[in-house]
Amino acid sequence: MPLTPEDIIKFLDNESETKFKSELLELLRKRIDNLCFDECERDRIQCTLTPLCSRRFLLKLRIKNHLKYEDLPKFCYSVHKGVVERFFRNKTVVYRPYDAFLYLIDFLDVFFHGDYRKLNKFISFKNWDDTFKIFDDRINNRNEKFDYLLTEKYLLFKFEDRIHVIFLDELYVLCNANRENIPDLELLQGVCKLYSGIYFPEVKLKQRQSEHVEITVKVPYDVLNEVSPEHPIENDSKVDHYFWNTFWEDLNSLTQYCDEIHLQMDKSQNLEISLVLSNETKNYDEEENPVPLRFRDLRLILNFINRIYHDYYILWVD
Repeated sequence: MPLTPEDIIKFLDNESETKFKSELLELLRKRIDNLCFDECERDRIQCTLTPLCSRRFLLKLRIKNHLKYEDLPKFCYSVHKGVVERFFRNKTVVYRPYDAFLYLIDFLDVFFHGDYRKLNKFISFKNWDDTFKIFDDRINNRNEKFDYLLTEKYLLFKFEDRIHVIFLDELYVLCNANRENIPDLELLQGVCKLYSGIYFPEVKLKQRQSEHVEITVKVPYDVLNEVSPEHPIENDSKVDHYFWNTFWEDLNSLTQYCDEIHLQMDKSQNLEISLVLSNETKNYDEEENPVPLRFRDLRLILNFINRIYHDYYILWVD
């Protein structure tokens, strides 16, 4: 039986001799460097169209480990940046650059070209007054459409339906966040707050202690009163169709991503739906560890809140 990746992982986990583990990892490092700097970069057509690592994930490995620009395969990174820019401008790309990492200055060059040098300086030194003046000028006077939100460790952007996250301490950026894990509660709450401010400002959002974020949306009594007491034979009513056929399926699908889901009636007989979230899901990997919450998982949760808010709250309240 040939050697498998699982065999190597077990060896690294269980081997007590540091020297052997170091030698194995050095072999892996040399192989990665040879792949990046020799085999792939040597053929620029191949590097452009069919890079030897899927979606250039080895660039992410280097950037997230704080390697500098000079430590990257430069042509590969330039193509990578170009793909992110083409995707941003809705041009044809070889692959969609979801979960793509760029250095801060390159992200700003793509998304805020005319002001990118000033913004790089302001953000690096956390000069937020001047930073926000530029953003607000672009929104209000240059007809650019995006939203942003600052937290302690992150600066978040939403362009159309795509989320980008600047990691302020590391000065790199996650572009088109999708399958990446949400690393902590601060970022989880930040994304929820950004969406809430845009789509459902009256929804309650709060942090529960230091481990959970809770989102609460209401279904007014007037809506509940429109729901048939028994399953209708014909679903002519939109309210009946949703609350008899779809609502419980939506909640059931969210149970794998939420720590808790609470349904209760308030004093005015409105239905309160509270979703309690952490940065871990209720799914488990092969080693029985909780699977982290990803950006795409959170989007499913926020889409549910948005639907309840716009279809069964705001129209009835107004």
